[in-house]
Amino acid sequence: MLFAPAACPRLIVKVGSALLVGAEGDVRRSWLATLVADIAARMREGQQVAIVSSGAIALGARRLGLAKGGRASLEDAQAAAATGQIALSQTWAELLGLHGLTAAQMLVTLADLEDRRRYLNAAATLGRLLGLGVVPVINENDSVATEEIRFGDNDRLAARVAQAAGASGVVLLSDVDGLYDANPHIHPAARHIARVERIDAVAGMADRGSASGMGSGGMVSKVEAARIATAAGAALAIASGRVDHPLAGEPRHTLFVAERTASARKAWLAGGLTAAGSIHVDAGAAAALVQGGSLLAAGATRVEGDFARGDLVTIEGPNGRLARGLAEYDAAETARLLGRRTEEQTDILGYAPRAALVHRNHLALL
Repeated sequence: MLFAPAACPRLIVKVGSALLVGAEGDVRRSWLATLVADIAARMREGQQVAIVSSGAIALGARRLGLAKGGRASLEDAQAAAATGQIALSQTWAELLGLHGLTAAQMLVTLADLEDRRRYLNAAATLGRLLGLGVVPVINENDSVATEEIRFGDNDRLAARVAQAAGASGVVLLSDVDGLYDANPHIHPAARHIARVERIDAVAGMADRGSASGMGSGGMVSKVEAARIATAAGAALAIASGRVDHPLAGEPRHTLFVAERTASARKAWLAGGLTAAGSIHVDAGAAAALVQGGSLLAAGATRVEGDFARGDLVTIEGPNGRLARGLAEYDAAETARLLGRRTEEQTDILGYAPRAALVHRNHLALL
């Protein structure tokens, strides 16, 4: 069994729009009932399960008669989400209730999981619901999210939820059965990849296409979700939901193996999707960071963005993005300190400086 209860006390299951909603815009209720039966069986065996459910926009678009599945404009998507979310939540609650299970709705935005305090509040609520034997049904709050402040896909949301819940497994149920070395819809001879130990080795194989036209992420978002989940110590599987009882048995899938568990704070830093700015560093500083050091001003070469002290920034090395961390200085101060030695900084700033631009205790490698 994929992520058996004995080995995975908490499991996050993400269900894609193409599985939940049929071509005519109705809930695929008979299929969904088989998935709910699988969830109920796992919970009877002691596993705690949370669901990240797509489908609100697709359902709402049909009820409102909106073109392009409700995605013709941001306003259409928000209206469709507000309408469809009621139907979606009701369906989950009814089907779970048939097995004596209670559903709880959690609508979150990107900011809820990117801001540390709000993230901890969401994590506490999620943990309490799971501890009570409730099944949280989670979705992005698309009725208020804008293009600039949204996840944009539920794959990465599921990975962040897994991190917040302390889950050890994530299943992305989709209309594909895993990762291939090329797009199988274009290249019929593409090879299925059953297991991934290092995400960097396969990242270039993914594309952004959605086979159904309903989803928003494609395989790229699933690989990005795997990067977030595995860095937080959770294994992630991409599995086909095009079968009844998709959580029973051992469906064909791609498994991304979990990395060594990082501290909760560093996992949150690494899994973030937004940043207020960036600090570029030279090769020497990049090597020092890889060895566990802090980012010192002497190795910084360029600043981008307008960030304040305590904001989340990315650290860009000569070969690309290297780390994420919390800035010890604002952008203007950082720019003044670029390339300067620690003993020079008091004269530059007029006060005793902090030890680093980003301290190693507030930094996570990517």
